[in-house]
Amino acid sequence: MIIRAVEQDDHGRWLPLWDGYNAFYRRSGPTALAPEITRTTWARFFDPAEPVHALVAEQDGELLGLVHYLFHRSTTLIGPNCYLQDLFTLPEARGKGVGRALIEAVCVRARAAGGDRVYWLTEETNTTARRLYDSVAQDTGFVVYRRML
Repeated sequence: MIIRAVEQDDHGRWLPLWDGYNAFYRRSGPTALAPEITRTTWARFFDPAEPVHALVAEQDGELLGLVHYLFHRSTTLIGPNCYLQDLFTLPEARGKGVGRALIEAVCVRARAAGGDRVYWLTEETNTTARRLYDSVAQDTGFVVYRRML
């Protein structure tokens, strides 16, 4: 398995992973993301002016997982924060180190960018992912609030 930056030619193999991720978080059917959001997200990965990045896990020509992350400033650190926004692996690849490898690859890139922190969110009920997260990071105990505008 290799972890690498997503490439333009990956779109057809990336899209089912992205769709799976969104379905997992109940963003499918009537609550699906608008197609322009997916198109814009994909385009951002290849725009050097954007702080948004994507990696994929590949084995034998098959994409097993994806991770999307972005850099932003913070009032509590000098270096950039790295927000790991999306992480998804094929169901049949879970428990085989794919998610861990994707997280570690983001950490390597965050360190290389001068970052001091990688953080992410998940649903409280996502027990499978939380087992992995508890083994690689600290649960901060923060509660997230959101207000749509």
